[in-house]
Amino acid sequence: MTSVKHAEALARMAQFPLGDPRAALGAGVALLNADYPELLLPHATECAARHPGSAQAQQLLGLAARACGESPTAYNAFRTAAALAPRDSLIAHSHARTALEAGLPAAALFAAAGPLAPQDGTILTGHAAALLAEGRADEGIALLTGILAANPLWLDGHRSLAALRGQMGMDPLASLTDALTRTPQSPDLHHLSISLALQARDLVRAGDGAARAMIALGPQRWLSLMAAHIASERGALDEADQHFAAAGPSADPGEAWMRARHLIRRGEALPAAALLEPLLGQPGAHALWPYLSLAWRMADDPRADWLESDPRLVGVYDIGYSESELAALAAHLRTLHQAKAPPLDQSVRGGTQTDGNLLLRIEPAVQDLKARLLAIVNQHVAQLPPPDRTGQLWHPTLLAARAPLRIAGAWSVRLENAGFHTDHVHPQGWFSSALYVALPETLGQGEDDHAGWLSLGEARDLVPGLAPLRLVEPKPGRLVLFPSIMWHGTRPFPQGERLTVAFDIARPRQD
Repeated sequence: MTSVKHAEALARMAQFPLGDPRAALGAGVALLNADYPELLLPHATECAARHPGSAQAQQLLGLAARACGESPTAYNAFRTAAALAPRDSLIAHSHARTALEAGLPAAALFAAAGPLAPQDGTILTGHAAALLAEGRADEGIALLTGILAANPLWLDGHRSLAALRGQMGMDPLASLTDALTRTPQSPDLHHLSISLALQARDLVRAGDGAARAMIALGPQRWLSLMAAHIASERGALDEADQHFAAAGPSADPGEAWMRARHLIRRGEALPAAALLEPLLGQPGAHALWPYLSLAWRMADDPRADWLESDPRLVGVYDIGYSESELAALAAHLRTLHQAKAPPLDQSVRGGTQTDGNLLLRIEPAVQDLKARLLAIVNQHVAQLPPPDRTGQLWHPTLLAARAPLRIAGAWSVRLENAGFHTDHVHPQGWFSSALYVALPETLGQGEDDHAGWLSLGEARDLVPGLAPLRLVEPKPGRLVLFPSIMWHGTRPFPQGERLTVAFDIARPRQD
């Protein structure tokens, strides 16, 4: 992403070429690449109004609206642009993509866009996602399987097919297993196969994959790290130590989290903190905060309270729905659960999760929900304490710049019959959430009055004895907001359905 200060972006907008759609598109794309879609959108809207017959003006509006999460405007703009320029591959792809995001039929649009850009694999994976959304997952699986048979090194295709097969309760690694028999010397295929096995929580298969990769490729540093992580996750802590030693030291945040996770599981809080603290200023280091929070709490470091104990960080709100409105929303959400199993890389156990960004859909019920949620997020952000620091560390949640508020992702989860969420974090977000839409009638009637409750600050797999920072009782229409770096999960419940909506708010850009 291009680094452009806010003042420079404002100066560019003051000179925006509204009279020339081609120049406006170029200037607008530059502003989008610099992450200023909210500044661009009013100008893009005016440009499209001035030049209704220009495909480029409509394309600019579509790009700006999509980047702002305004999916109805984005879809309508790209639909108009596609009618004006039916042979433009980028516009055709964007038309299909915004239709899929809006919850509209999109498979035919992806099929039409494909021949315009036959080398663009993202059109093919989008086509498969659209088929899943339309209840035709078997066709999406067949589409990607056929292409991968001829192109076994297409990594994005394997990744998309694994996700699709996994959600349909099928072996997610089938295409990779076949590809590795044909090209066993590909490090990329081995890496992806091991990674997907980990996402599928199949530690035995991940370990077997690492062993095969070592035989095929010989010693590799990345393999030692993955083998160490796998061993630690299955509880073979001494074996993990040996693999970490073979990999050698690292100052890369993308690797350090694995070592820190292992040290925390071993109960070695001080070494974990010593590993993480010097890395906090590096790119990608935001993902280290959840592990640092555990290390500080285990070591009784007062910075743990500074990081997570302020009650204003967590908010519990009523969404304002009537009983009938909640029932209607629940009925609509149930129709969107097309999968048979949870996604590979998510915390869901005993349930399903919707695909795509739920709050980009254009159904009135969803758009009304989005407006209500964003209003409460604004309210929550407004009451946060000011930016703060301890020593040289700025608080990762109490940011200086707190706008714009963008939804980075949103989904619905339907848990049944003792389903739950494992303890996890969303370190790429700023605030995360849980909105309770429908709950089992028996919830709270058993001996364990915390059945189905949201647990904050607990990481039972890593530190079983660490008490939660807070337990929140679920109630229909209740929205909980909490920092994305805070560990969270749910307690299992005996029976029935637990239907929720969750979303992440993206971290605003800090100039």
